[in-house]
Amino acid sequence: MSVPDKVSTGIRGFDGIIDKLRLGDNVVWQADDIESYKKVVLPFTAQAHSDGRQLIYVRFGRHAPLLDDEMAEVETIDASRGFESFATAVHSLIEQKGRYAFYVFDCLTDLLDCWYSDLMIRNFFKVTCPFLFELDTIAYFSIQRSAHTYSTIAGIRETTQLLLDLYSVEGESYIHPLKVWQRYSPTMFFPHLIKGQEAVCVTASAQVAGLFSSIDRSGRPLDYLGKVKENIAAFPDQADEQKRLLLSMLVGSDSRMRTLCERFFSLEDLQMIASRLIGTGRIGGKSVGMLVARMILEKEGRDRFVPFMEPHDSFYIGSDVFYTYIVQNGWWELRTRQKTRDGYYKYAGELKEKLLSGQFPSDIQEQFVQMLEYFGQFPIIVRSSSLLEDNFGNAFAGKYDSVFCVNQGTPKERFEAFEQAVRFVYASAMNEDALAYREKRGLLGSDEQMAILVQRVSGDYYEQNFFPHIAGVGNSSNLYVWDKDIDGEAGMLRLVFGLGTRAVGRMIGDYARIVSLDDPTALLPMALEDVRRFSQHEVDLLSLKENLPDTVAVDEALDYDIKADKSLFATVDQAAAARLRELGYMRKKTSYILSFKRLLEETEFPSLMKDMLALLSGTYSYPVDIEFTANFANDDSFKINLVQCRPLQTRGFGQTVPMPDVV
Repeated sequence: MSVPDKVSTGIRGFDGIIDKLRLGDNVVWQADDIESYKKVVLPFTAQAHSDGRQLIYVRFGRHAPLLDDEMAEVETIDASRGFESFATAVHSLIEQKGRYAFYVFDCLTDLLDCWYSDLMIRNFFKVTCPFLFELDTIAYFSIQRSAHTYSTIAGIRETTQLLLDLYSVEGESYIHPLKVWQRYSPTMFFPHLIKGQEAVCVTASAQVAGLFSSIDRSGRPLDYLGKVKENIAAFPDQADEQKRLLLSMLVGSDSRMRTLCERFFSLEDLQMIASRLIGTGRIGGKSVGMLVARMILEKEGRDRFVPFMEPHDSFYIGSDVFYTYIVQNGWWELRTRQKTRDGYYKYAGELKEKLLSGQFPSDIQEQFVQMLEYFGQFPIIVRSSSLLEDNFGNAFAGKYDSVFCVNQGTPKERFEAFEQAVRFVYASAMNEDALAYREKRGLLGSDEQMAILVQRVSGDYYEQNFFPHIAGVGNSSNLYVWDKDIDGEAGMLRLVFGLGTRAVGRMIGDYARIVSLDDPTALLPMALEDVRRFSQHEVDLLSLKENLPDTVAVDEALDYDIKADKSLFATVDQAAAARLRELGYMRKKTSYILSFKRLLEETEFPSLMKDMLALLSGTYSYPVDIEFTANFANDDSFKINLVQCRPLQTRGFGQTVPMPDVV
């Protein structure tokens, strides 16, 4: 059977205005309410039946149904599962129905109630519309007037074939074409009064002005988050409801972490987080863990921790930006293939390469610029914060990447370096270790958008370098119990001088200081002559001169004026000094061992860390794993910066093994 290229809207007069519809057309109706949209859907449906077309009604909205199962094939798709799940389900449906199928979609504005994001509605349309066009379908969509940002409307206008304004004024219906692809007539873009099957073009200036002036256009094109902020200010009596909404937008649905957030975040706390959000979407697991831990210490620890805590001023790149980056660069089809069972590993490498070279939307770039202006030339770190990361059951520890931006150079150079750091973190979502981790834990079908945490690096400038005095990781359960007298529940630290990279990762031939918090000065069993061997020999730092992370020897780092007493961290290597004297080298520089002896014996630092880990694990009702830095003054006072907290992931404790007798 031949398929005619031109198709009727079901309204004869309007067909004459736009020279009918064409196969491949996506038709977007901008209306004030769902009833207005229904007035154009019903004649289109009747015409489709008359022409013997296959008509599918895609049902996902919260509004009353537009059609029933006698009028169309009703396909209900759950939008609450998230953008990727919804977009993939719609794509599969379109693929299954094949060429020449006709579609009616619910009002896209209802997706805001599930996704809280104009950006994602734009993304959905941009990935769905071309596929419908490719299969010679005709699809009706609707958006609510004044409910979306200019950029969302612009994205839809750019992608669709027809964009039509639909007005109801004093009981009369008007259609005003805004875009009609590849058709033109001298009166096409005038408003038209619809009377049954007739369409009357309104050309008189007085009549058009009277019509348009009666339409309320006072609504500002705020995004969903902007509207929520306005409502918080306008309706203070709805604080509890607004708090729940912000939690859903920034944190996500019900989970153990969500429960902690409900307990410790006030509405004002959530508003502060939202004010530092770039784009839209959730802030991700790493950001949530860091923020919740800080709130626990502040609100449950009373005055124990606050005097010792370094403030933070982090920014959050919302998870929606990740998908927008993929959609805007035309990689969504590749992403869809990679998410299949057969393509999971097959296409990961190709997608990873593309993620390293894309362009960000201009509005996101502008927000990047404003954030970088805020930080100035201060070093920052760009850290992964995926939706599943640092959560109960799924830590993803070490699976995704973090990137230091030393942040030196011209504004243009600093911006380009930051953009590339974000790309690098996005690309790490395709790391083989991360893919295997998700597969092993049955997470292939889970939405794993990548949000990003941007933190100011803790530390100070020392000559041409930047680093904190100490950094490390802490566990509320001691995983290094080497003696029966050690209390495994007192917690432990892996402590280093400089950046914490050497505490997080293992370095061949270099060792972090293991601190058992029930007895901080206790050393691992070793011979006296091995103390230097099993200590830290190199220090990671940020080189301002090279604008790159760098590594120097411990003695070189301690040769700087570090604005604190070096004896807190280092002791003189007496054995090395004696050997040099024996050899007659009297002018050689003093050699040090990073023992942290005075720090652990004479300051409040170890007891504070012990109490901190105990409070966090007690509140989590679960062992925790933290990352921290600390900086000291000349009077030995200090400030701790808690940069990460997550439920501790282990394989469990092994069986006790008896030690053999030493011969």
